[in-house]
Formats: sequence, C-alpha cells, structure tokens
Amino acid sequence: MSFDMLYDKDVTTNYLQGMTVAFVGYGAQGHAQANNLRDSGFHVIVGVRPGPSFEAAKKDGFEVYSVAEAAQKADWVQMLTPDELMADVYNKDVAPNLETGNVLGFSHGFNVHYKEIVAPKDVDVVMMAPKGPGNLCRRTYKEGFGVPALYATYQDFSGHAEDLAKEFAKANGAARAGLLKTTFKEETDEDLFGEQNVLMGGVTALIETGFEVLVEAGYSPELAYFECEHEMKLICDLIYEGGFAKMYKDCSNTSEYGSYVQGPKVVNESSKEAMRQGLRDIQDGTFAKEFMADYRNGFKKLYAYREEMEQSQLQKVGDQLREKMPFVKSADKYSD
Repeated sequence: MSFDMLYDKDVTTNYLQGMTVAFVGYGAQGHAQANNLRDSGFHVIVGVRPGPSFEAAKKDGFEVYSVAEAAQKADWVQMLTPDELMADVYNKDVAPNLETGNVLGFSHGFNVHYKEIVAPKDVDVVMMAPKGPGNLCRRTYKEGFGVPALYATYQDFSGHAEDLAKEFAKANGAARAGLLKTTFKEETDEDLFGEQNVLMGGVTALIETGFEVLVEAGYSPELAYFECEHEMKLICDLIYEGGFAKMYKDCSNTSEYGSYVQGPKVVNESSKEAMRQGLRDIQDGTFAKEFMADYRNGFKKLYAYREEMEQSQLQKVGDQLREKMPFVKSADKYSD
C-alpha cells in the first residue's frame, strides 16, 4: 500500500467526464459534494425522499428525483445516507436500477465492508472519503482549496475504477489538499476506532470525567466547564496547526511539565487495553452487529444514551454559558 500523497496534477484521466452523478442523500456531505462537483462542471442530480432535504436540493437548483428515479438516470450513484439507513435504501431503490458499467460510490466503507450492501459484479465500487465535515468541504472548495481525502477501490469492473475514484476526489476539491490511497477495510476500521476511542468517545469521556472530578471536589461548575470543555477547542486548534510541539510552545512551562507528569497516569495501559478491545470489536464485526441491532430495535440504546448526555450537568451548564457567548453560537450556524 502506497502512502504517497496525490494532488491535482497527478490526476490526469477523464473517465468521469460526461457521466451523470446522482447523490443519494442531501445532508452535510451530500450538499457539499453535490455542489462541489457541479461547480467543477459535472452533471449532478439528487435522489432523496420528500421532505426538507428534497426542498433544499430543489432550492439549490438541482434536478431532484426519488432515489429510484435518480439511480435509474445516473451513471454514478454516490451513497450518502446515514450508515444505518443505507442498506435499506440501496436494496429498495438503488439495486433494482443499477445497470452494467455503473459506478457505486461511498464516502465511508461501513456498509460494504460489513456486507450490509453487496453490489452486483458488473459495477465499479469505489470510495472517496473527505477527512473533514461537509460544511468544511464546501467552504474550503469555495475558497479555492479543499480538505484531504482517502480514495479506495472495492470492485473494479471497468478496469479503471481507481482512476474514477481519484477523479471524483479531484472534482470535489480534495486533490488540492492531497489524496491518500486506502482500502474499504482500513478506512472503516480506522474511522470507527478514531471516533470511538479518541475524537468523540475518548474526548467526551475525558472532558466529562475532568468536569465531574472538579465539581465533586467543590469547585464551580461554570469554571469547570471553561477549564475542561471550552478550552479544549483552543488546545486542539494549536495541535491542528503544528502538532504537540506547537501546542506546548504556545502554552506555559508549568502546563507542559504537568502534562508530561500527569497525562500518562490518566491515559495509561488500562486505557490502551480498552482501546485494543475496541479495535478488536470493530475488526471482527462485533460493534457493527451491535449498532445495526440497536437500529433495527428502534435505537432504544442510542436514544437512552443521548437523553442521558443531554440531561447531564455538564451539558446544561455549557448551554447556559454558551447563551452568553454569541461568538460561540454564531460558529454553529450553517451556511453554504
């Protein structure tokens, strides 16, 4: 597996030219990718069920159809519905309308890797996974740049599926920032692991635990919020800009020394073993089975977890303080 970054100049084929690309789903990623590809000169249509997304796509000037109609009209069907819904949408509306030589595209490998979706043998199956949220993909594209992306081929019927994946990424603006080759398995494993153990599950557990320790020790919940949650963004911005070295350089010697001493005591070998077990659950399909079972049972566990989070002291204190910080509220507003 090569990990050389590719850029616009490295993507020189034109197999995507002349194709009709249908986006199934018009949420954050669907909106971003559809608009980016259209602005790059490609023929884009949208397939969604009636509702807010249908109206949003119409308002943005797209030809909007039912999913089945869009799949029937398209040469390339890009699946961008939520993971748990995707197989149902595919089996009901997309699969019956695929034709030999079509391209089935994804931006996450979950459904293909775990065999929730099994494509026919006479189509290409590819992936272009931006390493950033949809609003950032759109904003950076309009600014003349983009976010990096991963590309992969699962099934190469045409003989040039990899070129198509790279061209799709280029049309989305991602090759301006850089493309990395991967596989559906690798992208799925690493994406789920990162979300669960570091980016979301790990970070939120760390923030909440620190908040609870301070409050239980008698410190102000408001100050605990600022210390453990509010400042997290500021520290992460420094890490994003220049890694740990940049972060430590811009902080005090006291904080740097303390982090070296205390950090390994908080996240230690037992934490690492929990991460290893989490990775094993991803690799052997345990997590996927549990997640899909909860979805098919009405998401009872997910909604209970969500309710508990929304009713937590940390969330309520944070909501009250954010109401007094207009600059934080405005950062949440979505705009094209």
